[in-house]
Amino acid sequence: MQDRSLLIGSATVVVAAAGFGLLGPVARFAYDAGLQPLSFVAWRGLFGTLVVALFVAWRVRRGRPLIAPWRLPAGQGRALLVATITALLLNVAMFIAFERTTVALVLLGFYTYPALVAVTAVWRGVERLDGVRAASLVLALGGMVLVVAGGLNPAGELRVDALGIGLALGAAVSQTVFVTISRNGFPGIPTDQAMGWILAATTAVCATLAIVTGGGSSLAEPVRSGQALWLSALAGIAAAGIPSILFLRGIRTIGGTRTGILMLFEPVVGVGLAAILLHEGLAPIQVVGGGCILAAAVLLQRSEGPVVAAPAGAPTAAVLDPERG
Repeated sequence: MQDRSLLIGSATVVVAAAGFGLLGPVARFAYDAGLQPLSFVAWRGLFGTLVVALFVAWRVRRGRPLIAPWRLPAGQGRALLVATITALLLNVAMFIAFERTTVALVLLGFYTYPALVAVTAVWRGVERLDGVRAASLVLALGGMVLVVAGGLNPAGELRVDALGIGLALGAAVSQTVFVTISRNGFPGIPTDQAMGWILAATTAVCATLAIVTGGGSSLAEPVRSGQALWLSALAGIAAAGIPSILFLRGIRTIGGTRTGILMLFEPVVGVGLAAILLHEGLAPIQVVGGGCILAAAVLLQRSEGPVVAAPAGAPTAAVLDPERG
């Protein structure tokens, strides 16, 4: 039963990573259609929130209770608030970092978060980093470096900016906090409802920032342009709403370390789609890197299941599966 749960949870995270991997190519087309990054994030979040809201409404009609965040126990409410803030900081930090330095360098900084998640989980005593899992982490991180760094154009300009790289690392820390807290920080609210509130807050703040920073015209672009509208909808549905629910569900099911490692499949999808849709070259070293990440995902299935420290008085089953009941 546990093996089946781990397999399903792993598949859930891989699908989420594939969805998030769509974002790069779709964003490029959206920028060509007149959207700016903050406006694109706001519209993406809006459509993502709508998708999640529809899913929540469907589950409520089937008997799932609707949980208001302000009615959660104080500790869980604070945890959900921290998760929301870190998700927002992640988006803003990555946006600014992409503006200041080479994209590949930003990704190399950001994708250090699986290692940070693993170290944090071991330090907190909630997961064990056994030999197989450690090997999977090293293999996946190495593959990620090959995939991302392999896309650097030797003849192109390499923009190295200390603040940009620092923001990328800050985004990695934000993601680490999000993954760590989301594991068991607010089990009183279902995954879909928690993600809906997080997306809604991110949408509101990014839309406000777009207006304040002079991007009001860009924010209105999807109202004027059908192309900008459908690209925003595609990003919101396939690269925000659905994968966000799956991502949080994966964290709660298989733990932060496994989730972080499997999420390294995201740059593989992004680079592959860029090669197909944007006609960007795909270097042999990137193919090797993708193979390393896939091998790590297969190897990861041989490691032990997550070890979770249950809250006092909570049944083990409820901790392993917060959605149960």
